[in-house]
Amino acid sequence: MPTEYAPRPTLDQEAVRSHFRTALRYRTPAAMWAALADIPVLLAELDRAVLLATEARTEFANLLAAARAAEAAGAEYGTESESLCLLRDELAAHEPITAEEIDEWSWR
Repeated sequence: MPTEYAPRPTLDQEAVRSHFRTALRYRTPAAMWAALADIPVLLAELDRAVLLATEARTEFANLLAAARAAEAAGAEYGTESESLCLLRDELAAHEPITAEEIDEWSWR
């Protein structure tokens, strides 16, 4: 689901598709080389996407840990504010992932 804050691709996807289709259709050396020349660009984009996903997952994990610590501190001191109730509701939606869920997800 794209949002206005989603990172934009750094390559022209339509040009890559066009090079690939042309290479499949005509099989000329020039068409093949044009399609092959896109591989380093595609790999760089893949590396960038993996880096962005890793950064997002790390940021989410850090925020979740901070929220859990805040919720635990509030419970320890017996304070019950509306913000802690909202935080507790959000934390309940993000329970830790089990090893089985990770294994199941990695095969998708």
